[in-house]
Amino acid sequence: MKPEIHPKYSEINVTCSCGSAFKTQSTLGKNLTIEVCSECHPFYTGKQKIVDTAGRVEKFRQKYGMK
Repeated sequence: MKPEIHPKYSEINVTCSCGSAFKTQSTLGKNLTIEVCSECHPFYTGKQKIVDTAGRVEKFRQKYGMK
């Protein structure tokens, strides 16, 4: 590798809007605030919203007169 061409890689604190915080390394050089993390994202928490696709299909059929 060529010397002096790579950015400085330092430890930063990442804080989520849910209150969770963790440390990571980044070239950003300053602390980071995010909106969603693995502690509050529905995919990781198992609290996903179930979409009522059958109800949507029925509404579409009623709206456009399809049976």
